[in-house]
Parts: sequence; C-alpha cells; structure tokens
Amino acid sequence: MKDRFNASKAGEFYKRVFTITWPIALQSLISVGVNMLDTIMVGSLGDDPLSATSLANSFIGVYQIFCMGLGMGASVLVSRYWGMKSAAITGGDSDGEKKAERALKQTVALMLRITLGLALLFAIATMFFPQPIMRMYNNEPEILRYGAIYFKYSIVTYFFMGASLVCTIVLRSVGQVKLPLFVSIGAFSINLAMNYCLIFGKFGFPKLEIAGAALATLISRVFEAAMICGYLLIVDKKIAFRVKHIFMKTKSLIGEYFRISIPVLISDGILAIGNNTVAMVIGHLGGNFVAANAITSVTQQLSSVVISGVAQAGAIVTGQTLGEGDKDKAMSQGYRFFGLGLVLGIIAAVFILILSNPVIASYKEASEETVKIAKQLMIAISIIVVFQGTNSIMTKGVLRGGGDTKLLMITDNIFLWILAIPLGLLGGFVLKVPPFWIYIFIKSDQIVKTLYSFLRLRSGKWIKKISVGKES
Repeated sequence: MKDRFNASKAGEFYKRVFTITWPIALQSLISVGVNMLDTIMVGSLGDDPLSATSLANSFIGVYQIFCMGLGMGASVLVSRYWGMKSAAITGGDSDGEKKAERALKQTVALMLRITLGLALLFAIATMFFPQPIMRMYNNEPEILRYGAIYFKYSIVTYFFMGASLVCTIVLRSVGQVKLPLFVSIGAFSINLAMNYCLIFGKFGFPKLEIAGAALATLISRVFEAAMICGYLLIVDKKIAFRVKHIFMKTKSLIGEYFRISIPVLISDGILAIGNNTVAMVIGHLGGNFVAANAITSVTQQLSSVVISGVAQAGAIVTGQTLGEGDKDKAMSQGYRFFGLGLVLGIIAAVFILILSNPVIASYKEASEETVKIAKQLMIAISIIVVFQGTNSIMTKGVLRGGGDTKLLMITDNIFLWILAIPLGLLGGFVLKVPPFWIYIFIKSDQIVKTLYSFLRLRSGKWIKKISVGKES
C-alpha cells in the first residue's frame, strides 16, 4: 500500500482518471443541458406541462436506469477482460488473448439482447397504459392529459436510447471516450433546434407544444443510436463486435455474466423503482412541489456531471487494473478515488449554492409558492451532494469495478427502502415538515452509504475473482 503516497504514481493515476473522466463528464453535461432546455422551454407553457413532462420522464428514467445497470454491469466484465487481453498480449499468451476476446464479445451480445428486450416491455407499457402510469405520480386531470400526450411520442424512444446508452458504456470501457462526446454534441444541437421548431411552431413546423418536446427528444435519440451503434458494429476494431456476434453462442459465459452483471441490473432496477417511489411521494405533495423539484433536479444533475464521470472512470480503471492482476494497486487507487469524491462533492455543493438563485429566476412562469419550495430544496441538495458524490464514486465506481456487485445490490436497496423512503413518507405525510427536511429525509441513504463504502473499501473484500468462462 506504500504507493498510495507515491507522488509520481499519484500523478499518473490522476492523469489517467482525468483522461477518461473529462469526455464522460462533458457528455453528461450536454445531456443535462438537453434536459434543462426541455424543462425551460416546456416550463414556458406553464406549471402543468412542466410537471407532466417531469413525471413522464420519471417513468422513462426507470428504463434509462435499467440500461445504465446493464451497461455498467457489462462494463465490469468488459474492463476486466480488456485488462486480461492486454496482459496476455504483453506476456505473449495467444490462448489467453483469444479467451479474453471471446468473453468480451459474449458480454456485449448478452447485454444488447437484454437491453432490447426491456425496451420492448417498456414500449408496450407506455403504448397501452399511459394514463395508469401517470396516475402513479399524480391525479390532477390536466397533468394526466399532458403526460399521456408526452408518452404517445416517446414509445419508440426506448429502443434508440437503450442501444446507444449501453454501447456508449462498452466503448468507454476500452478507452473509446471521445466519440460518444462528439455524438452527444450533435444530438444536443439537433434536440435544441427541433425543440424550438416543434414546441413553438417555428420555421414552418407545426406548434406541438409538449408533444414537440417528446418528438424532438426522439429525433435526437435516433441520431445518437445511429452514430454510436453504427460505430461499434461497423468501424470499431478494439472489441471488433459485429452484427453477427449478437447471435453468437453465449452459454459458456452466462453463469459469470449473471453473477457479476445481473446484480448491477437488479440493484439499479430496484433503485429505479425506489427513486420512482420517491417521485410518487413528491408527486402527491402537490403540483408546486413537483414543479419545484423539476427546476432543482436539473441543477443537481448539472453539479454531478464530473462526479458521474469519475465514478465511471473508477469502474473502468479498477477493472482494468485487476484484469492485469495488480490487487495492491487497485486498493491504493480506491483510497484516492474516495478522497477525490469528497473533494468533488464539496465543490458541487458550492456550485449549487452559487447557481441556485439564477436558475430559479430563469423560470419566469413559476408561481411564488413553487419558487419558495425550490429555494429550500436547493439548500438541501447542496448538503446531500457531498455525501452522494463520495459514495457514488465508490459504489458505482471502485467497488463495482472490483466485482463486488452482489453485496452492493443488497446494501444499496436496504438503505433506500428501510431508511430513506420510510423517512420521506413520515416527513411528507405524517410530520408535514418543510420541503428542506423532506428532501434530507428522502436522501438520508446517501449519508449512510458514504460511511459503508469507506468501511467496505478498507476491508479489501470487494475485490472478486472473475473468469472468462469455458469454451462452448
């Protein structure tokens, strides 16, 4: 563990993390920018369209979190196999290289099959049950009506969004971080232009209002999927995954895939349901609270883009390091990631406090009560982000990259369902505490998870052995 304090090695470490992080963070920033533009443009139509868009996207966000789980679960394996392949090439082990390469492709094939299957399920639910889905969040007739309109134009979005998201994560796992960034810039530009044209009816386009926001998002997702998936399936030579490999035999790796990747999917899936439960709690606290939360959530996402990038870098770096067989180095890197998370969390908190008033002021159509609630939420978010930033880098990054996915699946959801959600319900509906405390209660699991992640890191038990499976 001595190299933990070695300045030269620390410099190499931070340079490597920065190289992976900045394109991911910038891409996340662009994605948040798209969400912010949607929110501001739809917000100009009034509180009801803004609330409906926010709540409809809460359900779409469930699928997105499932895809993140699938992508990050596959990333644990892809990073490890990529490290194994590199070590085999360096050591002149051609047989080891072939096994690692086969396992890598099998992982991608399994990931894509599950992603598209889930897309079909969500598309069917959105097509046939838009009103019941919206009623899970809110019962106000106008919000239900606007939400159903938004869903109508979002049905096929799942397929394009899911495919591009998981393929992006896989490309990042082998060092392909710049292409997704450039594609996101293009998607952002398309979304911005189509939002303006379709929401407000500019340049001869029909004025579709909330439907225009959903259609603009779909158009940008189609572009994104065409570019990302097209590159992976046709151009990329690192993974060399082609369309035919989607149908390759994967029986030899299914056991390992389910052991490592599926707990990530289940964990993120249950967390998505938990976060949706939180959204339901917020939705039933009234339209003003929903609108205020929609305003502040974009700022929270904006402040966390670097943290999200570092978390993904943590999973990639840790996986590759362990794939190369260096456990001591992975441990020392883990401590550095924890310290980095704490620093970034504090910076994010300051960022939120500085931006809170200008952001809230930009929503000129928001009611006085909505503005009052939003200001309280901003302060609460600035406190929670310190803890959330630190534990995200550990649980979604380092510990996950080490293969500790099964225990993370259990602990993440215990903290959410046994602590955070009951406290949120208690504060919002029984004690009726101010919005500041409701948010603190709802996010209390982030505080506990920070302590847990440090103790788990120290134990060293998070480093798990991963195999390449057996030949079919």
